[in-house]
Amino acid sequence: MQTLTERFAAANDQVQFAAQKFGRAPNSVKMLAVSKTKPVSEIEQVAALGQLDFGENYSQEAIEKAQRLSHLELNWHFIGPIQSNKTKGLAEHMAWVHTISRDKIAQRLNDQRPSSLPALNICIQVNVSQEDQKAGVSIEQLPQLVSQIETLPNLSLRGLMAIVENTNDTQRLTEQFATMRSLFNALKAEHPSVDTLSMGMSQDLELAIQHGSTMVRIGTAIFGQRQPKKES
Repeated sequence: MQTLTERFAAANDQVQFAAQKFGRAPNSVKMLAVSKTKPVSEIEQVAALGQLDFGENYSQEAIEKAQRLSHLELNWHFIGPIQSNKTKGLAEHMAWVHTISRDKIAQRLNDQRPSSLPALNICIQVNVSQEDQKAGVSIEQLPQLVSQIETLPNLSLRGLMAIVENTNDTQRLTEQFATMRSLFNALKAEHPSVDTLSMGMSQDLELAIQHGSTMVRIGTAIFGQRQPKKES
């Protein structure tokens, strides 16, 4: 059985190999270590290997981990569904929020971001697969949400995030990744702060990187299998 250190190295190599395969610069794709439900001891171990960016899906767990590990100066990314009653803690303790799809949530995060902190980096989540059960703004409503976020001084729009369809149909996945790349390039052309296309996980990271992903979310490939957890 591989150790945590070995799994981390293998995951990092996989990301770098994919970047090289498609002619991308090695540092053009960032690996986000998804540490949900994992103990802080394992996060500390991975951080000691040089990983600074960690993703969490559950707001209360994310806030508690950020507080407990504040001495490490890690970059905490929230990548889960956002409840209105949890925005204050996220605004106070996260460096990034990837799952903005409603102006109400964006407004709350803006209003609750402490003035002592830099602007909160955000990505707009796009429902590129157009699945009814999936979170994210529709492609048609994206421009309106971008315009609304532009007016919020405590948020910095960094890019787009997507979770593609859970399918083995490579053509469908390719179409969805290509759509995200087009949306990202159009947004980047008009907004200098935009530099992040957050898409791709362990099983589809090569395809995501081929289509321009700048941040891939890697969880079990680093930390091993995890038990499901319900949000508190």
